[in-house]
Amino acid sequence: MKGNLVQGLLVVLLVLGLAACRGTQEPASTAENPQPAETPATAKAAEPVSLRLWTHQNNAFNAGYEALIQAFKATHPGVDITLETFDYDTYIQTLQTAMPAGEEADILQMFGTWTAEYAERLAPMPDSVMTVEQAQQLYYAAPIGGYIINGRLYGLPQEFNCEYGGVLVNKTMYEKAGLTYPPAWKTMDDVLADGKALTQRDEAGVMTVAGFDFNASDPASFSFLAGVLQLGGDYWNADRTGFTFNTPQAKQMLQWMVDAVSKWGVLDPVLFNDTTNWVGSAFFEGRVAIGYIGTWAIAEGKNNYPDFADEWDYFFLPSMRGDPVFVADSGWGLTVSPNSKHQDVAWEFVKFAAADVDNALQFNLTSGTIPAIPEVAASPKIAETMPWVAKALQILPYGRYLGAMPDRDLVIYDILYPHILNALQGVETVDDALQAIDDEANATFE
Repeated sequence: MKGNLVQGLLVVLLVLGLAACRGTQEPASTAENPQPAETPATAKAAEPVSLRLWTHQNNAFNAGYEALIQAFKATHPGVDITLETFDYDTYIQTLQTAMPAGEEADILQMFGTWTAEYAERLAPMPDSVMTVEQAQQLYYAAPIGGYIINGRLYGLPQEFNCEYGGVLVNKTMYEKAGLTYPPAWKTMDDVLADGKALTQRDEAGVMTVAGFDFNASDPASFSFLAGVLQLGGDYWNADRTGFTFNTPQAKQMLQWMVDAVSKWGVLDPVLFNDTTNWVGSAFFEGRVAIGYIGTWAIAEGKNNYPDFADEWDYFFLPSMRGDPVFVADSGWGLTVSPNSKHQDVAWEFVKFAAADVDNALQFNLTSGTIPAIPEVAASPKIAETMPWVAKALQILPYGRYLGAMPDRDLVIYDILYPHILNALQGVETVDDALQAIDDEANATFE
């Protein structure tokens, strides 16, 4: 399985970094990286309690967790929480082997879209901690959606995992091309027009700079799904027991993507894709002018390419039509094992970490993630440190949960993206690609 993990932070994460396979760091308490707020304990442990917390290995995330643990322990002196981290692929394998054996940690970091797959081996959240209705009032719809299974709440999100609509834009290239900056796009054709003007080729006609690169797995897949919704369609059938990918709206959207390549010439999908000239790296290497990628790539790019001299910024694209409705994974959050001997304390930590507004704010600042709570997303501290979040405020309420797929990663990365790529590269027709997506995705329900 693959991850579209985490978003970026302009200041704090220059040191912390944001890569899926890096070690844990202990955060210092500074003005830019304050510790989470300490709130009065609602129920201190009567006797010593030891809990384990499992997370995927990521410097910025784990720095945020270490800070949360220390703040929680300060008000719960009898509680000890040990953070254990795993690189992404190992974490998935560990969950898949440990949970059937009942050997998992007390508290489990879970990607919300996985929750439905693991729900039978997770503890439902007691209503005394938080009800579904309370959670729906507190969080954006997309992030909380993945943690609600058959009307029960199984955890709380800590981020809004948004892979739709955001692009890195090279200001230096815009000015050299004589284009208006910042871009004043009203339609997606406006984006393509700028992309065409920004595209560069060598004397042999080989593309050296992609004007508009939308061809990594996450942006290609999620922009396709968003386009289907914006054009008035859906990729779920009526009772959400299967998919309907071969529709007029899906055909219109995929054809638009193909035309961006074949008619507008903004991208060479053979040279620029998920494995070659990946957009998050290629942009900071000067080979992409407009790069479609989630905000998490901002901090990674600044950390990995500190000498990149071009001026740039992050903007959000217009919708294909009408409101900017889109779908999103339910992002990273916290769940509790039914095998924990101290579920009450574990749930108290989850609520402390993910539902307390001050603590959620500090975690999002430290981890560089888009907040799952609207009040936190609108915070002046978020706007100051992560200005791209302020730009996203207008679209975040339109986000819908992706849906409880039997195997989300299989559908996105092994079915949807490969066939979209085939269509862009001319290996499959639009009709053949959509039929293959429909057949293979529906087979995941069998």
